[in-house]
Amino acid sequence: MVKLFALSVFYKGSPEARLLKSTYDLQSFSFFQRTAVQEFMTFASKTLVERTQPAMRQSVKQDVYMCHVYVRTDNLAGVLIADHEYPQRVAHTLITKILEEFAAKISTDQWQTGTESSIDFSILPSYLAKYQDPKEADALTKMQNDLDETKIILKNTIEAVLERGEKLDDMVAKSENLSIQSKAFYKTAKKTNSCCNFG
Repeated sequence: MVKLFALSVFYKGSPEARLLKSTYDLQSFSFFQRTAVQEFMTFASKTLVERTQPAMRQSVKQDVYMCHVYVRTDNLAGVLIADHEYPQRVAHTLITKILEEFAAKISTDQWQTGTESSIDFSILPSYLAKYQDPKEADALTKMQNDLDETKIILKNTIEAVLERGEKLDDMVAKSENLSIQSKAFYKTAKKTNSCCNFG
């Protein structure tokens, strides 16, 4: 079944990306897993933005997820996490549309210092709901012919995006953005190769 899990907008700063706004649909996960899954999706999204060059698109396959990322030349970035059935072209077209609307509504001086609570971009959850069905994006994708010529780099795992010598396990262990429960959940999920195995 086609499923869209998360939409996020980041500013790719130096050295790390800043989360400006995000929304999630985690109803398909058990209530007790949702917090950990959301933390991991945020962590993976931030990592992908930090490892994606400006003016570049990537689609990264990780187990049951596809993480689509686009970093614009002005360092505004979007991430869409979906299942493998969600069409890549629709995902990247939607990211482009969201970033264009974000840039039109939120002034650039807020990008470097903004937070999820300070940024007013309340339309993001409605996009997540509307585009659960990729057919809703048909008109959107027809208008975006330039995306066909855009090179999208497909990676097989998040590990392929990390720099040489980096290990996702080490990054998870060092991360201050993940709770102890999320780190334990990651280790358990990795061992059992279940729901949010990003490693």
